[in-house]
Amino acid sequence: MQLNDYEAHCLQNGTNFTAVRGNGASRTRQDFDSLEAVQEYAKQFNDKRTMVYAVTQFGNSAHICNL
Repeated sequence: MQLNDYEAHCLQNGTNFTAVRGNGASRTRQDFDSLEAVQEYAKQFNDKRTMVYAVTQFGNSAHICNL
């Protein structure tokens, strides 16, 4: 995973993680307490279309990867 400084900061200081799937009005969002939990969630789809965001305690967020 190649992250810029801001993304790395959000990942290192993430207090929760969000998985987003779909397009437009059909977009869904699931919140998780850990990156591992997001990874487990994304495994059920196995299509690299789950966008993963790290969120800090201050509300900063960054796209980390697609799983």
